[in-house]
Amino acid sequence: MKTTNLISSVTVAVLLGLSVGVQLPATAVSAATTEQAEPEKGPHNGRMLREESFALELAIFETGVPPEFRVWLTDNKEPINPEDVELTVTLTRLGNVIDDIKFTPQSDFLRGNMEIYEPHSFIVTVNANYQGKTYRWQYDNLEGRTKIEPAVADAMAIETAIAGSQELHQTIPAYGQVWLPPSAHRTIFARFEGVITNLNVKLGDKVNKGQVLMTIESNESLKPYDIKSPISGFITQQIANSGEQTNSRELLTIKDINQTIVKLAVYPSDYSKVSLGTPVIIESHDNLPPIAGKVSLIEPEVRSDQARMAWVTLPQHQSERFLEGSFVKASIETASFDVPLAVKKIGLQSFRDFTVVYAKVGDEYEVRMLELGRSNATWVEVLGGLPVGTEYVTENSYIIKADIEKSGASHDH
Repeated sequence: MKTTNLISSVTVAVLLGLSVGVQLPATAVSAATTEQAEPEKGPHNGRMLREESFALELAIFETGVPPEFRVWLTDNKEPINPEDVELTVTLTRLGNVIDDIKFTPQSDFLRGNMEIYEPHSFIVTVNANYQGKTYRWQYDNLEGRTKIEPAVADAMAIETAIAGSQELHQTIPAYGQVWLPPSAHRTIFARFEGVITNLNVKLGDKVNKGQVLMTIESNESLKPYDIKSPISGFITQQIANSGEQTNSRELLTIKDINQTIVKLAVYPSDYSKVSLGTPVIIESHDNLPPIAGKVSLIEPEVRSDQARMAWVTLPQHQSERFLEGSFVKASIETASFDVPLAVKKIGLQSFRDFTVVYAKVGDEYEVRMLELGRSNATWVEVLGGLPVGTEYVTENSYIIKADIEKSGASHDH
């Protein structure tokens, strides 16, 4: 096994420091990796620990059982009855977490009484008592761990968060188009033919319901009368001008954009997931925050591609951001639930055969192997491998991964 002085990647730190003008601590640019010779291995592929004629082999055994320590003992290279030796092993993990392991005889070896859970990264202290003499060994068995000075971590924009409960919202993507229903359109005609004596509005003006749009002098009575706006909205067409005859034609068109609707296509596989009141998030093309809404109607018929159209009425104060006819992308919420523990997906990395995040304790970072559950676009539920309240790396976790891979540390099995 290789043991290393676990520090931040010197090359990355120096280059980054030069590029952004950060004054890096001396320890971040002068520390060197210390590589030691591989330890002696025994016949069970465990670490051999010797003193005088007494020797023991400490191995992590995990064939058909959760990982556990097993120990084989010899004196002058001859097997020792395991009942003749008292043995304890203490594992000191990152953050001064202590695992005290006791052993009982089984067949020709001593068997530890607890699972050696991942990561197998700790300082190992072995105490043995044999024939009235006490033997003690201590060594590092570190993996998936590195140390990065705070100034270097800041320069590399490494960010962390605290693992805890989270409300997860699962969604399906949907695409559609902005639409105005018939009730949002009004076409203005003259009730009695005549001359437009006063036109109070022009193309693009915003009008209120009841506002006088124009005055017309009747051709029959020669008396003036007003035309008022039947709705609030914007003048989107102006066909007539002051001084012109009405001539039974369309004069103005008004659209009420406060009735703006987004029609989203929902396909057969998702029919059962969408109902009235289902929350929807609509993305905007104007670099502003997305808009939240709810499904207000599901059309009873299907299109030629078998999609059903789900209507989402936009909030009045947001409707001006969407032009009639424009295409939109949305997320329709299909499930919402609270989980006691979740982490941000952006922090996930791979380590051996595991999916991990990197826990931060002081200036040190170490892998935490995760058992994962449900997820959405941003969060993933954690079912095991990480205590609530753990500080873990979110942004730029790949830097930690690269630094650990450079150290090349592995653990005993």
